[in-house]
Amino acid sequence: MKRARTTAAPPGSPGGRPKPGTPSCGAPRYQPASGTFVTAGGVSVVRTVRSLSREEFAAEKAALVLALDDRRGCIFESAYEYPGRYQHWTMGFVDPPVAIEGRGRDFDVTALNARGRVLLGVIATALRECDAVTRLDVKIDQLSGCVATPAKRFTEEERSKQPSIFSVVRAIRGLFAVGPEVDPQIGLYGSFGYDLTFQFESVKLNEAHERDARDRDLLLYLPDAIVVSDGTTQQVAWRIEYDFVVQSGDDATATTITLPRVGASVPFRGVTEGLERRRDHAAGAYAKKVEKAREEFRVGNLFETVLSQVFYEPCAAPPSEIFDRLRERNPSPYMFIINLGDAEHLVGASPEMFVRCETTYSYAGGNMRVETCPISGTIRRGADALEDAERIKEILANKKEESELTMCTDVDRNDKSRVCVPGSVRVVGRRQIEKYSRLIHTVDHVEGILREGFDALDAFLVRAIKLNLMSVV
Repeated sequence: MKRARTTAAPPGSPGGRPKPGTPSCGAPRYQPASGTFVTAGGVSVVRTVRSLSREEFAAEKAALVLALDDRRGCIFESAYEYPGRYQHWTMGFVDPPVAIEGRGRDFDVTALNARGRVLLGVIATALRECDAVTRLDVKIDQLSGCVATPAKRFTEEERSKQPSIFSVVRAIRGLFAVGPEVDPQIGLYGSFGYDLTFQFESVKLNEAHERDARDRDLLLYLPDAIVVSDGTTQQVAWRIEYDFVVQSGDDATATTITLPRVGASVPFRGVTEGLERRRDHAAGAYAKKVEKAREEFRVGNLFETVLSQVFYEPCAAPPSEIFDRLRERNPSPYMFIINLGDAEHLVGASPEMFVRCETTYSYAGGNMRVETCPISGTIRRGADALEDAERIKEILANKKEESELTMCTDVDRNDKSRVCVPGSVRVVGRRQIEKYSRLIHTVDHVEGILREGFDALDAFLVRAIKLNLMSVV
């Protein structure tokens, strides 16, 4: 493995690093400088960075949002600020060269353009070296394979390490890995599905939703051109472009430097009528689940569960229009569009941090800080500041809401303790108030320090597995 190296600007310049120990609050840590570096897997990367004025960034962002109606890619935005937790920022891209998809234990790594084909060879090498991959078929535009089923039982602390589709993600991430002091943005971006839980837990259900064989459990992109805005600094925005140089033979190399950044465009087609169903439960079925859950609570089999019901409505508006409406009506810390391909989009706005991991340069051994913000306790906003104050007093005095948040935080702390340094897990904020456009939430803030041998995926999985299992009734 080659040691990552880079040519970078000194601290304090536009390409400098942040102060040691400074949490990012989710915002881009710094604008890197143009230069070259080598990833942990030996991929040479040429990075070109261009500063953008406010006007240039506004134009690029508007074009990006519109492009995601028809072209693969993502935009992520924080349109909300809270001291010590959230800051304003935006990042996004279109036409990534590589997509990683998972369906159960089967996976595909697809080159979405000629630039992606350059990378498939070195990705194939990394996957051949992954013990969890039992089959790998190599084509010019796609790698297809399968991940092994675990042959033994794993402890609570180890279960995120067992063979799964995340073994493929780890192998590819390791190929392109660099420290945050080398490059703050290169990586994998996309979406994970709930059914990934069942790769780690065998849960037998009396009833189950019918699953479409085309449904994907995972979709991640490796981008090669990213637009970034840090709303907290004078350096408003920048564009990063990556080119890759890889070994294609014994002595030969291949590069993306001369290849265009292009991708397929599939026009968005809205739906105005013809839905087969309007919800996934028959009339009265959801109420029966509630009664079943109440009985399970009464006898002590449940202490928390999350019931859900899906409603379907025709939607003629493109994702870009929905995103703009959300930003205007409900600015949130986590806003996004993800064009997943196959005529599928995710558009959303959420107030809750699921999990955040970062190296803050202040912990011994370089361990990462992991943080979460459980939300429980919600009340409607008042008509004015005085009424808001009354609503806040009301919710803070509500013992039921307090107990529920305490329970959520205790579960979160227990999950973190499996992967964190003993004694490092602590509540740094208790029943803090977050006010959004229409609602007020009470929120806890929990942090811990990952133990050696555990990474951000472990932190994600210990939380995801528990929360997803609690939704099964």
